[in-house]
Amino acid sequence: MDLNAAVGSHLGATDAQLDALLGDDWLAGGLFDEREQVALAYADAITYSDRDVNDDLFARVRAHFDDDAIIELTETIAWENASSKFNRALRVRSSGLWKRRDGR
Repeated sequence: MDLNAAVGSHLGATDAQLDALLGDDWLAGGLFDEREQVALAYADAITYSDRDVNDDLFARVRAHFDDDAIIELTETIAWENASSKFNRALRVRSSGLWKRRDGR
């Protein structure tokens, strides 16, 4: 999450949004718009093995993203999952790339 948080922050993600993603409570507080919430729900469904990309969720994804964007989104989610598992297994620590804007 460190590099992704740093890039996201640079691209305009707020500390509150990044905190919500780290805490897995991205639905609370209205921090993300509908399109972002659909992408996050899609990422969760792909990431967690006890969940599925059911027909309703995929219809919501298709309502917000064209085919090329869905392919890119799916590829990015899969890559981040693989990267996360690789880093966790090899005990790769944070590089301290993300610096909160609020100084906490």
